[in-house]
Amino acid sequence: MRAAVGDGHDGPVIDDDAAAAALSGADGPLQAPLDVHRDVVRTEWIDFNGHLNAGYYLVAFDDAISPWSHFYGMTPEHRAAHRVTTFSAENHITYERELREGTRIGVSTQLLAFDRKRIHAFQLMNNLDEGEVAATNEVMSLHVSEDTRRVSEMHDVVFERLTRIWEAHRDLPWPAQARRKMNVKGWEYPDG
Repeated sequence: MRAAVGDGHDGPVIDDDAAAAALSGADGPLQAPLDVHRDVVRTEWIDFNGHLNAGYYLVAFDDAISPWSHFYGMTPEHRAAHRVTTFSAENHITYERELREGTRIGVSTQLLAFDRKRIHAFQLMNNLDEGEVAATNEVMSLHVSEDTRRVSEMHDVVFERLTRIWEAHRDLPWPAQARRKMNVKGWEYPDG
C-alpha cells in the first residue's frame, strides 16, 4: 500500500495489490464501479471557509482518472506506443457535503457511455470517515492523438476493454446527479 498523505508523502493512497487485481480484471469479474482511489484532504486544499476549496474537488477527481484510465487500457505504455492520450472535454461537479482538512476520501468511477472517440463516466467521492457522499463528477473524456492534438479513434484493445467494462457497469443504477441541467426553478431561460 502506498503511504498516506500527511505522513511525509504527497499523493493519493492506493492499495497497490487491490488496484492491480481490479485493473487487470484477471481474477474474475471486473469491479463495478471501479473503486481503488483513496486520498486525504490536504492543508493546501482548504479555503477561507475552512473546508475543501471547490477547485480542489476537481483535482481529487482528476487524480482518480489515472487508475480509471489504466483500468480501460490507456496505460502509460499504451499512450507511449501509440502516441495517444485523453483530454477532459467537460466536467459537471455536484457538491453534496463539505469536506474538512484531514478527511479521508475515496473516489469510484462508473462507465456511463462510450464510443471510439469519447468516454462518458461518473465519479462518486465518498467521505470515508463518515460514510457519506461528499461530491460527484460527471466527465466526458476525448481520445486524442498526441501528434495532431485532435480527437482520434481509440485502438481496438481500448475499445474492447471498454466494451468488457460496459458489460460489468451497464446494470448499475443510473446516478441521480448524471445529465442534470443547472437552472433556477421558475426562471424563464431562452430556448437553446
